[in-house]
This record gives sequence, structure tokens and C-alpha cells, in this order.
Amino acid sequence: MTEQTINIERMEDAIDIFGSFDENVKLIEQELGVTILNRDSQIKISGEGEAVLHATKALQGLLTLSAKGEAINEQNVRYIINLVRAGSEDKIGDLARDVLCVTAKGKPIKPKTLGQKRYVEAVKKNTITLGIGPAGTGKTYLAVAAAVAAFRDKQVNRIILTRPAVEAGERLGFLPGDLQSKVDPYLRPLYDALFDMLGPENYQKYVERGNIEVAPLAYMRGRTLDDSFIILDEAQNTSREQMKMFLTRLGFGSKIVITGDITQIDLPTDKVSGLKEAMRVLKDVEDIAICKLGEADVVRHVIVQRIIKAYERDEERRARRADKH
Repeated sequence: MTEQTINIERMEDAIDIFGSFDENVKLIEQELGVTILNRDSQIKISGEGEAVLHATKALQGLLTLSAKGEAINEQNVRYIINLVRAGSEDKIGDLARDVLCVTAKGKPIKPKTLGQKRYVEAVKKNTITLGIGPAGTGKTYLAVAAAVAAFRDKQVNRIILTRPAVEAGERLGFLPGDLQSKVDPYLRPLYDALFDMLGPENYQKYVERGNIEVAPLAYMRGRTLDDSFIILDEAQNTSREQMKMFLTRLGFGSKIVITGDITQIDLPTDKVSGLKEAMRVLKDVEDIAICKLGEADVVRHVIVQRIIKAYERDEERRARRADKH
């Protein structure tokens, strides 16, 4: 049995890292198999040697974040535990991040993982960024936040959000209403993110002025897009031709972010994904960044990470079986 002690300088930090009903500390105890007690201005950790060392580093990391004004919640407690297990505790301080954008309700939007931080930095630094990763990694939401930040700073005059309506296939014709109302369901996640950042009234005002455009990818053909921040979402469902068409729309003073998940391609099996091909063709092109986000960058419910892991394991098993045959 090993014991370690951490001295707390400010009680506010202790309250912050313990969480409501000590939920954060209970999570560390459960994940690492240690016992944590708070006495006066000290935190005592006891258990097996390596587990105590990991728990101590995790708590010190949480104290670092708390001192920098970061909110402590289940997501970042789990993430810090994983960083410590991977021997990357020296990177915990990097998680105290600059605010990318503030929502209409005053909530600051920040990257929550090291992968997200690299993604946001790539978007700021490059003209074209490809953000590839599974559901819940914040690819689209952070891209929209970066677009709103650039628009508010007057770096661009327009935000253009687009998606291929591939999932609809031929069924668009059977949906009621005009073309816009037919494609709206496929663009809903983009509307939701913009509503969040700008508020419904501002959003409507900017749409009417032409500062914001949310449209299916087919609407991009034949246009040159200057002074715009353009986001192509669900890009795994673009064809090779659509992706090339989209990339060549780029005009002066513009920025493009392309997001997608190459494990969720809805194209017919004989069609090549434009995103997969773009990752291969553009990997060494200057001023283009390719950012891969992984299961560790998922910021939704922890079960989403487990689902992604389970599917990855199943894919590996199927690939091994296919190799044998």
C-alpha cells in the first residue's frame, strides 16, 4: 500500500476538482482503483504504487486546469486520466485554451482535447483544412465556431456551409415542399451550430443580407467564392468530381474547412469517396492541413467512445478474416 499527499493552496480549487457530490474524485477512484480523502488543505491518495502515482498526476493536472480558470467535468477528468496513463501528463497544461468563439448565450467555445487544439490551430494557420474523425469529435462545431470568429473579426464577409445531400439519394423527389425544404433536413446540424453561435435573430438577419448561406453542395458549381469562410460537412459522401469542383471554388481572401468521417461513407460501393481521395492527393500540398481526430477526442457521452472502439475492433476482425480468405 502506497500513500501520497497533495497540498491545496486554495480551497476553491479543491471544491472545483472534487465536483458535485465528489463525482470527479469518485471517477478517479473507480478508474484507477485508489482511495482519495480530503482533509483540511490536503488530499491523501492511497492504493497500489502505480495507481497512486497516476491518480496523483491526474489530480495535479486537474488543479493546474482549475487554477487557469477551466471548468472541471467528467469529460476532462476522463481525458486527463487517459493522458496520464499514456505518459503525456506534461501536456495537461496545454488544455487550458484560448476561447475560439462565444455563443449567443455567452458560453465560451474552446477545443477540449489536444487533437481538437491541433485542429483549431490548423484551421487558423492554413487556407484549407481537412478535419477527419468519428462522430462527437467536434469537427463541424469547431469549424462553425472558427467561421463565426473570423466573420465577427471581419476577416471574411460571408460564411458558406454546405453538405452533399447524398443520403437523400433519389428520395428527394418524394419529400414534400420546394427544393430548399427538401434539403433542409440534411443541413440541420449546420443550422443548429449557427443558431447556437449567433442566436436565431442574428442568424436570420445575416441570411437575409447574404452574409450566411447554407446550401447543398450542388449549389456551389460554377461559382468563385471570395472573402468567404466555407465549410463542407459530411465530405466522405462527396464523389471525386464533387470534391474537385468544390476545392476549385476557392477565391481570394477565403478559407475552406472540410470535415468528414471515412468510416461512415454512404456512397455506392463502386464510387470512390472524394474525401478519401483528397486526403491522398493533397497530403503534401503547401497551405493544406490534414487533421485526424480519434476516439480520444470524442467529447460526447463516454459511451460514444466505447461504441467507436467496438466498431473499430469489429472492422479489424473482419479485415483479418478477409485477409485469410
